[in-house]
Amino acid sequence: MADLSAEEREAVQQRAAEVRSSRRRGRGADRAAAEAQDVVDKIASMPAGDRKLAERVHAVVTAAAPELAPKLWYGMPAYARSGTVVCFFRSGEMDGTRYSVFGFNDSAALDDGGMWPTSWALTEMTDAAEAEIGALVRRAVR
Repeated sequence: MADLSAEEREAVQQRAAEVRSSRRRGRGADRAAAEAQDVVDKIASMPAGDRKLAERVHAVVTAAAPELAPKLWYGMPAYARSGTVVCFFRSGEMDGTRYSVFGFNDSAALDDGGMWPTSWALTEMTDAAEAEIGALVRRAVR
């Protein structure tokens, strides 16, 4: 971990804590409810600007793909199918960057030819951005 920045080391440590916590929780509905609550709590702890973005992203993703389970992933909100993260939100303010990110992992069915985007910078949630995120999430889980 010597080549990682302080922020990256913190993210790795958060992920390790998430894995340990997940193992202690076992399986089933109680675990899913606890993981979903972790996401709500994380969003509530974000700085105001990113909190508003994350709340809307959370609402859009859970409405567009209710089969995705909210969970923390590297300390940030993510949405998984069968334990595999499909999409995620990264707080720009918490990451120390000028914009937040909404992105997808390789399990998302977004393939479009030989090249396609997998993440988007997000500075405000417009109606158009909300509609595009919803459409992408629906496409990602088809």
